Amino acid sequence: MQKRFIAIGNYALFWLAFFFMARLFFIFMQYHSSFQNSIGDLLGTFWHGAKLDISTTGYYLLIPLLFVIPGVYFNGNWFRIFVRWYSYIMIIFSSIIIVSDANLYSYWGFRMDYTPMLYLKTPGEAMASVSTLKVIMFLVTIGLIASFVIYFYNRLIDRLFNSFDRIRYRIPGVLFFLILWGALLIPIRGGFGVAPINAGSVYFSKKMFLNHTAINAVWNVGSSAFAQKPVKNPYEFGDLSVAKSVVDSLTVKKGIPVKVLNTSRPDIIIIVIESFSGYLIGPLGGDSLVTPNFNRYSREGILFSDFYASGTRTDKAIPAILDGYPAQPAQSIIKEPKKSQSLPSLVKILIENGYRSSFWYGGEINFANFNSFVIGSGFHDIITKSNFDPANYNSKWGVHDHILFQTLKDSMKEVKEPFFKVVLTLSSHEPFDVPMEPVFKGSDDMTKYKNSIFYTDKTLGSFLDWAKGTYWWKNTLIILVADHCARISSDMPNYKQNVFKIPMLWVGGALLKRDIRIEKLGSQVDIPVTLLNQLGLTGNFPFSKDMLSDQSKSFAFYTYNEGFGFITDSSAVSVDLKIKKPVLLEGKDPESGERKGKAYLQVLFNDYIKR
Repeated sequence: MQKRFIAIGNYALFWLAFFFMARLFFIFMQYHSSFQNSIGDLLGTFWHGAKLDISTTGYYLLIPLLFVIPGVYFNGNWFRIFVRWYSYIMIIFSSIIIVSDANLYSYWGFRMDYTPMLYLKTPGEAMASVSTLKVIMFLVTIGLIASFVIYFYNRLIDRLFNSFDRIRYRIPGVLFFLILWGALLIPIRGGFGVAPINAGSVYFSKKMFLNHTAINAVWNVGSSAFAQKPVKNPYEFGDLSVAKSVVDSLTVKKGIPVKVLNTSRPDIIIIVIESFSGYLIGPLGGDSLVTPNFNRYSREGILFSDFYASGTRTDKAIPAILDGYPAQPAQSIIKEPKKSQSLPSLVKILIENGYRSSFWYGGEINFANFNSFVIGSGFHDIITKSNFDPANYNSKWGVHDHILFQTLKDSMKEVKEPFFKVVLTLSSHEPFDVPMEPVFKGSDDMTKYKNSIFYTDKTLGSFLDWAKGTYWWKNTLIILVADHCARISSDMPNYKQNVFKIPMLWVGGALLKRDIRIEKLGSQVDIPVTLLNQLGLTGNFPFSKDMLSDQSKSFAFYTYNEGFGFITDSSAVSVDLKIKKPVLLEGKDPESGERKGKAYLQVLFNDYIKR
């Protein structure tokens, strides 16, 4: 058994060394970009990229280690031969990806994923622009790398698998290797954290080339292959040009916005509040006892009272809020760095206009690929769970909101203006475990949820009360907006408006108008254009409208898994895309809303596929 264990251990080290060499090969192939960075930065790509190297190695060990288990009953050289040929195949396969990736990066600017495989359906067209010499050099390079690696495999690893004897105590041997095989889930998943490993897990620098270098190309291809996204728009409801004209009419950029700020360069804080459902917010018709502080500040600010989440999760909310990009029904663009980094960005526009930016979150930044999105957005400072004392990890997701806001307050005693901060809370996320005595009695999920909302509302109120006493308050706009609702009860249909209605409140000393309600329908995607127009700035946000403009349309579009909703002042419609028919038709002429919603989704997904 010991001999087998040593052989498998060395086999794992072989693959880690292979991926080390692959990253080195990529660095030299991209020498123009590589040598613009320090040796320390380049070494950092090996350290941070090791996470994906280890995960890929775990995948590569699954089959050999699985065959070790029945092998405890047999003698002979069969296992050595099996592993040898398995390794040859994986070396050649990996070498093809590594060489292809190193060549394609110069043209594409992102690490290879499953995309090139799609071109193999039409190989003639795919090779049309490639010279014969390049093809020969490509094949020769693959052959040289594969031959080099196979040579060292034969010299160093192959002999370790020579003629295993039958294990004397077979049942303990089987159990040992069975447990070892199951334990591969740990490196494959990237550890024991809440969030499984993803490409963004290895991002560590503001320089995107370094982050890309840290990615393991083989892992990236495999990950994208198993999570293939459609290459043809599944939501083609009619002529695309007609659909585009409908969307253009909905998001018309004409009109004069009502000025609600007393300055064109306010300091800006966007606080994205976890799971703040409209049905619990007093001024929106909810329970007035759950959010007393939000209720209080609603009388001091501008409340958008008919406002909706773009989707059902935080990973869909953040691109909507910061990039004006609507949620897709079954996809999440934040999980695809190649696509998300091509989006128009409120953050980048503000940075270009002199704002110092920061992102604050007390949780795991690698969850749902947040890390790559936040870094790609260009934030100057990123504060996450790892910046807090582990002693304060008192929430399943990270540190509780009062710790997050206390740390934020400590950092803002002196600030460089103008500043732009995005703060993402987490305590009101399931399982609704918050550090306070319950205000509402009961043990059911709704009661726990109410208590978590009360706690976060209390924390928000404390922060806002403190901020009013600072020197920067008079020049500050604070936007409070929920990321999504919480569907607590099964009797809440997942397609209805009340599962998407959320609060948005503008407060702060930079407001020119107070204690008013904006009743025009809107959603998270409208935030960038509405805010930028107040600052006299522009950006290309095709799905966003100005909610303060006299000519913008009153509507909201949202999506859920394989469905969408479209709301106007006179109607509401929700369409289930699996059964291909409406599951909600309300108000006057909902059929018109259905046509507009389908046009909006068709144009959105067409844009998504092309990115």
